[in-house]
Amino acid sequence: MDSTRRPNMPRRGPMAFANGPSFEKPKNFKSTFSRFEGFCKPYAFPIISAFLLSAAGAVFTIMGPGKLQKITELIISGIMTGIDLERVGKIALTLAVMYGIGALCSYTQGFIMATVTQKLTKSMRSQISGKINRLPLKYFDSVSFGDVLSRVTNDVDTIGQTLNMSVGQLTNALTLFLGSLIMMLSTNVTLTLAAIVSTVIGFSLMMVILGRSQKYFKRQQQELGKINGHIEEVYSGLTIVRAFNGEEQSAMKFKEMNNKLYDSAWKSQFVSGFMMPLMNFIGNFGYVSVCVIGAALVMDGKMTFDVIVAFMIYIRLFTQPLSQLAQSMTTLQSTAAAAERVFEFLDEEELSPEKEGAVTRHISQGEVEFRDLKFSYTPDRQIIKDFTAHASRGQKVAIVGPTGSGKTTIVNLLMRFYELDDGEILIDGIPTTQMTRQCVHDQFCMVLQDTWLFEGTIRENIVFSKENVSDEEVERACRAVGLDHYIRTLPDGYNTVLGDNTSLSAGQRQLLTIARAIIENAPLLILDEATSSVDTRTEIQIQRAMEKLTEGRTSFIIAHRLSTIKSADLILVMRDGCIIERGTHKELLEKGGFYAELYNSQFDNNIA
Repeated sequence: MDSTRRPNMPRRGPMAFANGPSFEKPKNFKSTFSRFEGFCKPYAFPIISAFLLSAAGAVFTIMGPGKLQKITELIISGIMTGIDLERVGKIALTLAVMYGIGALCSYTQGFIMATVTQKLTKSMRSQISGKINRLPLKYFDSVSFGDVLSRVTNDVDTIGQTLNMSVGQLTNALTLFLGSLIMMLSTNVTLTLAAIVSTVIGFSLMMVILGRSQKYFKRQQQELGKINGHIEEVYSGLTIVRAFNGEEQSAMKFKEMNNKLYDSAWKSQFVSGFMMPLMNFIGNFGYVSVCVIGAALVMDGKMTFDVIVAFMIYIRLFTQPLSQLAQSMTTLQSTAAAAERVFEFLDEEELSPEKEGAVTRHISQGEVEFRDLKFSYTPDRQIIKDFTAHASRGQKVAIVGPTGSGKTTIVNLLMRFYELDDGEILIDGIPTTQMTRQCVHDQFCMVLQDTWLFEGTIRENIVFSKENVSDEEVERACRAVGLDHYIRTLPDGYNTVLGDNTSLSAGQRQLLTIARAIIENAPLLILDEATSSVDTRTEIQIQRAMEKLTEGRTSFIIAHRLSTIKSADLILVMRDGCIIERGTHKELLEKGGFYAELYNSQFDNNIA
């Protein structure tokens, strides 16, 4: 592929992005949660229902100690005169029913939130998938595929887990906390004040810890995305890594990134981990305080024993939510960082919108014109400068030049993978900017230097997105490129499933992509180093197939092997983004210019 494709960008190969961008200052998480609330609006009713059920379950739990207090009062008062077992039994049955209803509410709340969580994360993944299709290629020139993958998987899963667990837990904890406080105040104000003092101290310390730990949760999610990107890139290029003995360097990079992930994860968990033991200590401290103060009040005759029994349960119900709140807040911090990364991705600049009234369907007659094209990937370096050319119907136009001259960039602009800075490209007199991108793509079939096969059968790979293709057409295309015999030797023939471990040679993979182009049968053809991965004999065979494929089609051919373009009707010679020579093979050789120098250098290299 032409080196101008990603100028001044990090290479997306083994060990790329190891030294990623520095961490940004965490954003306002209040706005993140506000936006997340908007994202949850379609599920507002079930979420509110879950909140109410969670609160109801907590209310029934809070009412329990009052019933226990009543039972204790009946037992104490009946020790001398006889215990009213029937009344005690009724209260106990009522208590059992209350706890049963509370458990049912909690179960229903969990069921609702599990359903909502899966629907919401499914919707979020769908939006990310749709966003990927709307992003310009320049975004992926500077971002690791692994980081994008991490946002789709790790970040969305983190959000889902929080919704599924923390929301119900948070509601339950708040209800228990407030309900217990009300019941405690109605039971005894003095003991309640003792519990509140310890709680205020705990909440104050918890807010301090939250403020200090948030930045580490942000770093943790960023480092996780980076390490995913590194792993994806290294293992996709494992052959290259081993061929160049890059295992040690790769391991060092991984170790460095893993250490950063460990450092940020350890700090986030360590700092936030203070909250649980701190809340437990505060809870136990409040429990001891209530016991001591309550005992003193009983000794003074200012309180009865049954109040102490109820209050000991209330203080547990009062302090237990503190631990739950601490745990929920820790999880919510991770979720805030994950949600921010997801929303950052969804906010990325998309492809420019299609113009109103743009052509949605057009069958090209083969006339293609380039008018004064100018283009740059980055503002500081112009790649294409005043490129002007015309391809008539049925012509074979070859674009040649040294690496970095802009050959592949021209193809990318022709396909509207990138938008022009200036100038225009016309197909049959219609500017491509006046056509939808899908309309432009429908007019081309492409064979690129980099082969791409997905996990599926050979037939599915050849047909790809083409509909109503018969088996006969697939076999005819494979015979045209000389691949039919090999496919028939496979155990399952055309139904053989291709995957990452499929033992196809680079040449065979290229032949499959050429067969795919034949099936596409579009009026315009682009060949970008289509024979670079095959041997000379196979190249000759492919050239014959290409001769048939290019008949009646306007073809654009990028080639480094100049011997393969001798029959081209027009050869455009590029250097530094400009056309410096044009003509047929014979005319350019007779001219004795840069093309002749390139052509003859191939034979000089062969002799050498």
